[in-house]
Amino acid sequence: MEKYGLYLGCNIPFKAPDIEQSFRKVFPALGIEVTDLPGAGCCPAWGTAPSFDLTTWCTVSGRNITIAEDLGVPIMTGCNSCFGVLSEAKHFIEADASRKKIVNEKLGAINREFRGTSDIYHISHVLHDTVGVEKIKESLKYSLDGMTIAVQPGCHILWPSDVYHVKEKNSFFPTQLKELVEALGASAPHYSRLEACCGMGGMRSTDVEKSLELFKTKILSIKEELDPDCIATTCSSCFLQFDMSQKTLKERGEIDFEIPVFYYTQLLALAMGFDPANVAAISVTPRDAVIAEIQSETRKVKEEEHS
Repeated sequence: MEKYGLYLGCNIPFKAPDIEQSFRKVFPALGIEVTDLPGAGCCPAWGTAPSFDLTTWCTVSGRNITIAEDLGVPIMTGCNSCFGVLSEAKHFIEADASRKKIVNEKLGAINREFRGTSDIYHISHVLHDTVGVEKIKESLKYSLDGMTIAVQPGCHILWPSDVYHVKEKNSFFPTQLKELVEALGASAPHYSRLEACCGMGGMRSTDVEKSLELFKTKILSIKEELDPDCIATTCSSCFLQFDMSQKTLKERGEIDFEIPVFYYTQLLALAMGFDPANVAAISVTPRDAVIAEIQSETRKVKEEEHS
C-alpha cells in the first residue's frame, strides 16, 4: 500500500470538513494509506508571504515539507493553492543554492532542515496516476452512466507548469479530471471556458464584483453549453466559489438556475456507496436530489457496502 502525507490546508478542514471525510474514506478503500502531517501550518497562502517576501515564503513552505520528509512520505493535498504554493516553494529552494542555505539557516532555529526528498502531489494526480481509472471503475457500487458533469480543474494545479514536478501532460488542455469523472460512468464534455479562472482567491478578497463577473461568465458558459447534472472540481477554493456564488447571482436576478457542486472525491465516495451524511453534507447550493439519484437502486452495479 502506497503512503502519502495528507496536507489539508485551511479551507477544507475549516469550511468543508465533509470533503476531508471523503478523502479519508476513498483512499484507504483504493489501497492508498493516508497519514497526517503533525504540526503542519498554513502553506502559506498566496495573499500572505508569497506576496511580499520570497525567503519567508520558502521558509514557511519548507517547514511544512520537512514534516513529510521526516516521515519519509510524499505530500498529497486537495487544495490547488496549497499544491501551487508548496510546489513553487520547493522549486525556488532547489533552484538556488544560496536561497536553500538561507532557508535552512532559518529552519535550523527550530531544528529542521529542508532536504528536498518529498515531492508534492495533488489528490487528482494520485487518483489518476497512482490508483488509476480502472481501479476506480472496479470500486464503484453505483454508476453515473447517463449523467453529464462539468469539470473545473482550477488554475494553480495547471500553472506555472514549468516549475511543477508533477503535472498534467498539457496544462492548456487538461484531461485528468475529465478522465476521473468518466471513470464514474458519467460524461464530461469540453466547454469553452474550462481553463478559465472562476474568480476565487485573491480577487474574491479584494474585489468581490470582479470576482463575481468572472464567475458569472464561467457559470453561464457551463449552463448554456452543457446544462450539466452537476459540477465536479478538485480545487477547494473553486468548490467554495461555485457553491456560494450561484446563490448570490440568483438573488440578484443575474441567473435563474443553480447547478449542484461537488468536490470530485465526494462524487467518488457517493458512487462507492459511502454515506452522504459523512462525505457530502455541507453545501449552499441544493444537491439532495442529485445525491439521491446517484445512490438510487437503478444505478446500483454491486451490493458491497462501505461503513
